[in-house]
Amino acid sequence: MQPEQILAQSFTLPNGTVIRNRLFKSAMSEALGNRQGQATPELAQLYRAWADGGIGLCITGNVMIDRRALGEPGNVVIEDEQGLAELTAWATAATQGGTPCWVQLNHPGKQAPKGLNKVNVAPSAVPFRADMQAFFPTPRALTGEEINEIVQRFARAAAIVKKAGFSGVQIHGAHGYLVSQFLSPHHNQRTDDWGGTPEKRRRFVLAVYQAMRDAVGPAFPIGIKLNSADFQRGGFTEDESMYTIRALSDAGIDLIEVSGGTYEAPAMTGVKAASAPMKDSTRLREAYFLDFAAKARQAVKTPLVVTGGFRSAAGMAQAIESGAVDMVGLARALALEPDLPKRLLAGQAPRYQVKPIRTGVGPVDRMGLLEITWYTTQLKRIGQGLSTRPNLPALWVLARFVWAQLRAGKSRRKPTRLRAS
Repeated sequence: MQPEQILAQSFTLPNGTVIRNRLFKSAMSEALGNRQGQATPELAQLYRAWADGGIGLCITGNVMIDRRALGEPGNVVIEDEQGLAELTAWATAATQGGTPCWVQLNHPGKQAPKGLNKVNVAPSAVPFRADMQAFFPTPRALTGEEINEIVQRFARAAAIVKKAGFSGVQIHGAHGYLVSQFLSPHHNQRTDDWGGTPEKRRRFVLAVYQAMRDAVGPAFPIGIKLNSADFQRGGFTEDESMYTIRALSDAGIDLIEVSGGTYEAPAMTGVKAASAPMKDSTRLREAYFLDFAAKARQAVKTPLVVTGGFRSAAGMAQAIESGAVDMVGLARALALEPDLPKRLLAGQAPRYQVKPIRTGVGPVDRMGLLEITWYTTQLKRIGQGLSTRPNLPALWVLARFVWAQLRAGKSRRKPTRLRAS
């Protein structure tokens, strides 16, 4: 078969959910929520563009479960049903034409810029590396009571997502956010029931999954985005990731998206720590984490997705044909071309190639943060009904980002408790 024929094949999840093709829109940060943390018409327009563009399964950008714990300005937050009407409008647009759209639920933990939240929390009070401490404060260690509350916040948000009309949820367990921090022996240095051994470090993600499952029932899909590794010394390893995948599979997770890295080692953008350079074989096969996915496929039957590095229909089709994955994840390419799936399925090449975004400011470029911000700017343009700007200057985006952080720091929100509807 031709690559486009392979990518056009439908796929059925174990719970019976049918995905119309093998193209998976991975989460990207949109930062299009309003000041109250509610969804906006711009989000609806953006996701309508992706639904019209032919994607098989769409995952939203990270939606936070606590307005005291934002990852960036403009996050949508789900604590209660206060913004249900806005969420429903977003879901209606995102699922247009029968496109399944899942909401990615997240808590940033320590990985939130300085000044955004009153305090950042994490499994343990472990600071960022020295050259990043000007950007990120040292977090406060969570208490056991706070951990239990966060688990219930994930569950509550999942139930509201279902009520709004979205098709499923995804736990963000990758890229150095809170779930990922609990899994990492570097970030999680606890000696209680939530840390100290690999089994105890896995307890948080399994508790989050089970609470969400109890809240939404057996038929509503729950997936997870999980690191293959952190690519940090003393961090989450491939061996621990494989055990976590087995545990999640045994628990009944519906889909696992494989990624890797953190803000301190942003492998998800193609940049790894100096101690873990990218293999030539990875470059040739395009996908960053396909080797690991192939190992995971031998261990579990749970559907797998790999996101990161795909550049051509041939590379995507090869990943599917290898049997390592069931779908291929796209992200940054869809921020430049929302209709890319239709082009690929018609046998056409992408209009643009994803390239590294560089400012020339060493610490900023090493963190990979501008990769997120630059593409977020493209998403905002789509949400405003404008065309994308593939040649947008990186330094201009950096200046806008710094200004937004300063403004957000001046308007911190008051703490809130979990409220019943």
